[in-house]
Amino acid sequence: MAWGRRGHRTRLVEIQGGRIDSRTIQVVSMVKGVPMKRLLSLLLVGAVMGLMLPGMVWGEDNCLECHKKESPGMVNDWSLSKHAANDVTCSTCHGDAHKTAADYLKAKLPDESVCAECHEEQFESFSKGKHNFGWTVLNAIPGTHFAPDELIEGGRGCGGCHNMGIKSEAQKKEQLDKGYRYQTNSCDECHTRHTFFKKEAQNPRACQQCHMGYDHPQWEMWSSSKHGERYFAKLAGDLPDGASAPTCQHCHLQNGTHENKTAWGFLGVRLPLPEDPQAAADRVTILKALGVLVPETGEPFEPILNAVKAVDMARLDEASWQKERDKMLNTCSECHSTEYAKEQLEAGDAILTKADRLMAEAIEIVAGLYADGIIKKPESYPFNYPFILALMHTNGANWDENLQDLSYIDQVLLQMYFKHRMRAYQAFFHVNPDYAYWYGWNMMTEDLGEIIELDKSMRAQHAMKK
Repeated sequence: MAWGRRGHRTRLVEIQGGRIDSRTIQVVSMVKGVPMKRLLSLLLVGAVMGLMLPGMVWGEDNCLECHKKESPGMVNDWSLSKHAANDVTCSTCHGDAHKTAADYLKAKLPDESVCAECHEEQFESFSKGKHNFGWTVLNAIPGTHFAPDELIEGGRGCGGCHNMGIKSEAQKKEQLDKGYRYQTNSCDECHTRHTFFKKEAQNPRACQQCHMGYDHPQWEMWSSSKHGERYFAKLAGDLPDGASAPTCQHCHLQNGTHENKTAWGFLGVRLPLPEDPQAAADRVTILKALGVLVPETGEPFEPILNAVKAVDMARLDEASWQKERDKMLNTCSECHSTEYAKEQLEAGDAILTKADRLMAEAIEIVAGLYADGIIKKPESYPFNYPFILALMHTNGANWDENLQDLSYIDQVLLQMYFKHRMRAYQAFFHVNPDYAYWYGWNMMTEDLGEIIELDKSMRAQHAMKK
């Protein structure tokens, strides 16, 4: 073995026991009739060239030989990648401690810092964006800790997408101690291993795997909007190459940046409070249900507020909100007039205010049941008040504990917030009429109606028990 450029191991031609590999045989056949001394000189030159030319490999190393049998798809993907062409080999990312099938746990699973050795600009950009906070946000939400580990650390539920984020050594150790070792890198969420193609990550389908479904159906909204329709029409050749067809990346990862943020953030709340008294009161009610404000006083509840700040989950001042709004306006203005774009975005702001009126009304009804002792406060809830961040575990307990104490009216409230409120306002920003009304606003009104009826029923049952 010898060390090639940038420390990557490069193989020399090996002749053992009088045998040479098939590629060397091909070379020999090409120089048939050449004197032995001349032939050996050519072989030596070939070996040196193998050191000098990226991607030129003489023979197969043990990694490829074994993994062609055990995981051929992985080897094939790597062979098609720029990594293979530039002599970024197995040991570059996985180390060289793993030698046999029995010691596979010695293979290093690289984190983002390994990628950063070559892709420093992308790493620095990613570290400032909201994707970097995915894992920390997941762990900051109480409800996820009530779910089975397989869905979180195991990556087959929330953890499958919220794996995104540069983890601390303590976080990585916690996962490893539980037996989960495949959730250590964010880069391969969009640039899937082992091809790591840039073009793949620029395809909107790279976003689809996470940004779809219950609480964030951005894929469904975009793909069935006019923007998405034009993208697919252009893909099919039904629009000229120069026609505009904005993708997720075009709007949210402008000019190839990895630092993605949105003005309203994921939760759709921000500070300062609006000037309109009712709108301000409604947002305060929502912030109480999120545990950010103390219900009795309206003062900040530092543990949760600090967690929100730490992961940049919401814009907490006008300047940071305006910065993200201006970035989006600039992007929209590539195709539309600035005034038109501004009007459309303000329509999204307006529907969010109206959705918050419905949401606050529902929260206050459920809060009344807590205040009157009809719903017993779960031990883990911060206050005697509905707590949206418990998610569907409205008993505030582990998934296999006190299942009979789950509060259904709280679950309807959660659905109203995370499923239907999200759709009502996000659909405006993704220009999708059906999601804005039928799957968003209309379902919020249905949720509120169900909460009103449940409140009546629960109060009647409570009165009968007295």
